[in-house]
Amino acid sequence: MTFHIALPRTMKIGAGAVRELGDVIAEIGARRPLIVTDPFMQKSGTADIALQALHENGFEAAVFAETVPDPTTDSLAAGLAAVRQHDADVLVGLGGGSSIDTAKALGFLSKRGGPMRQYKAPRRNTGPSLPVVAVPTTAGSGSEATQFSIISDSETNEKMLCAGPAFLPVAAVVDYELTLSMPARLSADTGIDALTHAIEAYVSRKANPFSDGFALAAISAIGGNLREVYKNGSNRDAREAMMLAATQAGIAFSNSSVALVHGMSRPLGAHFHIAHGLANAMLFPTVTEFSIAGAETRYADCARALGAAGPQDDDEAAAKALVAELHALNSDLGVPTPQSHGISAGDWHRLLPLMAQQALASGSPDNNPVVPDAAEIEKLYAKIYA
Repeated sequence: MTFHIALPRTMKIGAGAVRELGDVIAEIGARRPLIVTDPFMQKSGTADIALQALHENGFEAAVFAETVPDPTTDSLAAGLAAVRQHDADVLVGLGGGSSIDTAKALGFLSKRGGPMRQYKAPRRNTGPSLPVVAVPTTAGSGSEATQFSIISDSETNEKMLCAGPAFLPVAAVVDYELTLSMPARLSADTGIDALTHAIEAYVSRKANPFSDGFALAAISAIGGNLREVYKNGSNRDAREAMMLAATQAGIAFSNSSVALVHGMSRPLGAHFHIAHGLANAMLFPTVTEFSIAGAETRYADCARALGAAGPQDDDEAAAKALVAELHALNSDLGVPTPQSHGISAGDWHRLLPLMAQQALASGSPDNNPVVPDAAEIEKLYAKIYA
């Protein structure tokens, strides 16, 4: 059996890597980079660091700083105009997953045109796209190394998974120093997002020996460092470990897949505007418990890599320990329930059938060790509410 593996062709990883952004653009052969970022990155001066690195190398660079959290099809319009106005030949996605996903979508649509919904899963998108260089500033999404972009349909509120090599960045610049100022809540949410990527990649029905190694390495690093960056964000060693783990987890799930947690979390972001990592965290323990029967040995491996179980524990005990550790992690990181997050019971239960159908439509639940039907997904949503 063969596996199709796709990676960025260039990756610069380590402290100060963002200052080498110009070298990366030069290797691509582009001349007119457009930095795609958000207002905070511009106000904080982070965008200026990237811009200076490009100007020092003689590039005619510009900045588009209007990306939004959980980008929508409507939010892409201004970005496409900026790409055309600058006559950009490469896009630099600078920020969290939303900025990088926006850059990927802009690169794709600037070459392909049409409404984004026609490119959503299960379609696998190939062909031309404006090249994207990803510069993550959070340790979570792994978008710098994945062939996915998540865009919400402004008309239907569906959070669409758009997939295929056309969305894979040609290069990534992974500099953990850009994460040192992340607040505790963001550190927790993005860290659990990375852990979800790694565990789902490992237990997925599409797992393979290549993705397995990256997944287990990421799980181990996150287990040893996530609580620390939540408590002490200035710990450089822990920040560096989490940044590398997020990229490793991104490589893992991009070359395997995510599963039921991600399928169920996207509707939470679309309908209730819950941050993606936080939505994953709300679901993670309960969905894992539901799924263990389909891949007990693999979940046990994850427990041992995370440090929740030891070699002396049999697979059944280790898998149960994983669920207990995910509950403990949520408690330690202050993860709320949907109820305590402020979502009314009426709104939650009214949307359960629609969210279940949207989760199934994403395709991700089909990769889960136990593939649920709509009724089972509704029960899982109901179970996590309070």
